[in-house]
Amino acid sequence: MLCSGTRIKTRKRNIAAPLDPAAFADAVVQIYLDNAGDLELVAKNLESSDLNFSRYGDTFFEVVFTGGRTQPGTIKPDEGERHPYSVIECEAKREAILPSVIYIQKILRRRPFLIKNLENVMRRFLQSLELFEDNERKKLAIFTALAFSQKLSGLPPETVFQPLLKDNLVVKGLVLSFITDFFKEYLVDNSLDDLISILKRGKMEDNLLDFFPSAKRSPEGFSEHFTKEGLVPLVEYNEKKIFEVKLKDMKSALTTQIAEESDISEVIENVKQRVKDAKLPDIEVVRILWDVIMDAVQWSGKNQQQNANSALRQVKTWAKLLNSFCSSGKLELELMYKVQMQCYEDAKLMKLFPEIVKSLYDQDVLAEDTILYWFRKGSNPKGRQTFVKALEPFVNWLEEAEEEE
Repeated sequence: MLCSGTRIKTRKRNIAAPLDPAAFADAVVQIYLDNAGDLELVAKNLESSDLNFSRYGDTFFEVVFTGGRTQPGTIKPDEGERHPYSVIECEAKREAILPSVIYIQKILRRRPFLIKNLENVMRRFLQSLELFEDNERKKLAIFTALAFSQKLSGLPPETVFQPLLKDNLVVKGLVLSFITDFFKEYLVDNSLDDLISILKRGKMEDNLLDFFPSAKRSPEGFSEHFTKEGLVPLVEYNEKKIFEVKLKDMKSALTTQIAEESDISEVIENVKQRVKDAKLPDIEVVRILWDVIMDAVQWSGKNQQQNANSALRQVKTWAKLLNSFCSSGKLELELMYKVQMQCYEDAKLMKLFPEIVKSLYDQDVLAEDTILYWFRKGSNPKGRQTFVKALEPFVNWLEEAEEEE
């Protein structure tokens, strides 16, 4: 099959002029042509050839992707033979491109050192996206997604994501278009968690907006674009992430203010402003307030009485803050759940539950109706019997006081 004069000549030229990537490229192209693009036969013939892959690895992948050599530093065809079975010549569909991915996987298993050459060529092509046609860019995106889907012999995600972040590519929207095609294709076979894992490894998980041109670079722009593209799970993931960052920021600022014993009205204003700016739901705010207030308690190890005194003192000190945000029966009930769960999970607080509830009642944070509702049917199942029993004397007192009135 490899008996043409050209092939013999190629080998001689390889020996006579080892620094000749053109002859190497022509020889690889000839193998493609001799086997009419049957990638399984091409792989077998490449394996049995004596071509110098270690020297011309980059050239080999140029031939795989574009059908022949490219001019140095560009994607333009260089002189020499070409074949029509390249990734760029395929249809822009996964079934047309997947065989190329599997073929490369076979080559890399035999010659693992070529992974570096694949990285080099992919990096160069991705940095030159503007030189490809729209359809060719889509093929590259599908190839890249399938390469990660097939776990192509250790191809590192940063090889793909980092070269894309060239300003001129981002500004023109080419990167957003590429990454959208990539996400859509990858999520056909893989879960969102798999995609997030790749983004993390590529150091892009927290920087997804960097793929967007500056005019669209906002959380709203992100949601609008990927919703339109049918990638709603990615939108929901991103919105949740932004929300968690806002909650974390508020918690951090509040922790500082409480540790510094800032003026309570100043703390209330700060929380209100953050809630407004970040559109945080009231229920999350109540949870955070309780966590931060209790995290600031100076616990004293095993001394139960000292712990009780410290916790109750903290509740009294910051009751006005809790009161500002427990503005409905539903939110008061949420606070009771938080108190119940903390007392359930923290042994040193287990016996403190009724005292904390009573203190919150005395400070006008919890209304009588809320406590009675919790007692009768609203408590969380965790530790319910213990806590209901512990609160019974206080509830009896409330009910008696109500009857007297």
